[in-house]
Order: sequence, then C-alpha cells, then structure tokens
Amino acid sequence: METTENGLDLIQQAITLLASDRSAECDYAPHPEQLLPSIDKLREFIDLVRAIVFPGYFGAPILHRESLPHFIGVRIEKLYDLLTGQIQSVRQFETGNTRQAITADEASAAARAFIGRLPEIRRVLCTDVKAIYDGDPAAKSHGEIIFCYPSIRAMINHRTAHALLHLGVPLIPRIISEMAHSETGIDIHPGARIGEYFCIDHGTGVVIGETCEIGNNVRIYQGVTLGAKRFELDKEGNPVKNLPRHPIIEDNVVIYSNANILGRITIGRNSVIGGSVWVTRSVPRDSRLQQQKAVESTFINGLGI
Repeated sequence: METTENGLDLIQQAITLLASDRSAECDYAPHPEQLLPSIDKLREFIDLVRAIVFPGYFGAPILHRESLPHFIGVRIEKLYDLLTGQIQSVRQFETGNTRQAITADEASAAARAFIGRLPEIRRVLCTDVKAIYDGDPAAKSHGEIIFCYPSIRAMINHRTAHALLHLGVPLIPRIISEMAHSETGIDIHPGARIGEYFCIDHGTGVVIGETCEIGNNVRIYQGVTLGAKRFELDKEGNPVKNLPRHPIIEDNVVIYSNANILGRITIGRNSVIGGSVWVTRSVPRDSRLQQQKAVESTFINGLGI
C-alpha cells in the first residue's frame, strides 16, 4: 500500500483531512447535534399529499366509497406527525445553534395550517386537470391525466411547496420542488405564483423562476423558460435576493415549445408566443409573436428545392 513520506497511510491521511476544517476552507458541515431534514421522509410526505388530494390514483386503492373518510383521516394524521417533525428539523438546520427560534408549537401550528389549505390545493389542482383535458385531444379522461401526466405530479408538488413557503416554512418547499424536477423534468421554483386552470403540455425542460407570476388559463409547452435576464449585484458583487426579475404572464396566454421569456416583462392577456421565440420586452394584450423565417426556393430542372 502506498504511503506518504512521513509514513502515514494515504487513505488515513485523506480521512483526517476530510474530517477537518482545513480541507474545504469552509464551514458548511452541520453541527453533530443538529437535526437535518430527511429527504426520505419528505418524499413520504409528498406521497401522502398526492394520496389525499387524489385518493385511489396515488397510494392504496379505494375499495369502498364509504371508507374514504377513514382513508383520508389516517393519512392526514400521519402527514401531520411527519410534517411537524420535518419543520422542527429544518428550522434547527436554518438557525444553527440558536435553538430559541425552534419550538414544537411553531411546527405544529404550521402543519395544521397546511392541512387546512389542502381542500383549496385540491380544488385548484382539479382546475389544472380540467385545463389539460380541455386542451389536449390525446387525453381520453380526467383519470388518465391524473395517472399519467407528469405536469400533474409537478403541480401537486408546486402547489404544496408554494403553500408551505407562504406559511414561512424554510428549505422544505425547495426540496419538494426539486423532487418534482428530478421526477418530471419540470423545474418550478416554489415562489412562483400560478393561477387556476394551468396546463403544461409534455413538460420536459420547462423552467419557471422564483418571482414569476402566471394568471389563469395559461398553457405552456415543453422547453419553455420563464427566467431572469440579469441579476442585480450588491457592493460585494453578490446577487441581490428577492427582487422581481421574472416575467408576468397574464390570463389566457399560450406559449409554445422552447420559447424563452426573460426579465421582469409582461406578456399581455390573450397573447400567443410561438415556438423558439426569444422575448425580452413586454408584449401587449392580444399579441401574436412568432419566428420570422425567410423561405427561399431554388429551382433545379423545374423542381422546387
């Protein structure tokens, strides 16, 4: 086995360096006594949310309609316990050793408040299902959309994460949104505000930024980016946080595949944005934007080529 000049085994030396602060020149490692959020438990949490808002489609089958209250009640109780524990963990993670900011009562209150919002989350998700069904000739039923369409899974995660964010829960909303990103290829920041009857068709490669505002009856296709054009920097050269920097999409807008809409601009209601268009200026209502392509034909032997 190879050794260093002073006789220490290279593997042991690596372990020593990795366990010390010298190797990274940073202090990102959590305190040994600090609780951390659990990715596995948060994955279980989002599975519970899906089973609660669309019972039978997610989780165990519903064999008898009469058992639905019991089915939901059992899962609500489990969700409450799981979420309370995770909120306590993540608040300790966020505040480091300042434990006075972390209380069981706070976590319990946030979990109860989230459960209170579940009926509204379910109502809005049902509008998303209807929007997809009404706009996609390939969709044969609402059930098919809930079972199969990645956009519904992504929107369950997003509307859950967005609610938790507004309840003041740190970090967990971002973890939940990144779970959807990994599962579906749809990347929606939990801070984005999205109205009712929202439809993502196909969905792969969609990116929706933190301060984006989307109205009702908006439809977007795969590869669409609703992003920032640039970042404002502070005196130290670091990005300034929480500034509105993403687009506002008004009601009844359609955005076709691979369009890039960047910066704090407004796409007016009833507009249609064509595929692969790059938009960095506001667009008035009832607009139609598309790529301008010059079509040229060369005639060889009387054939248009």
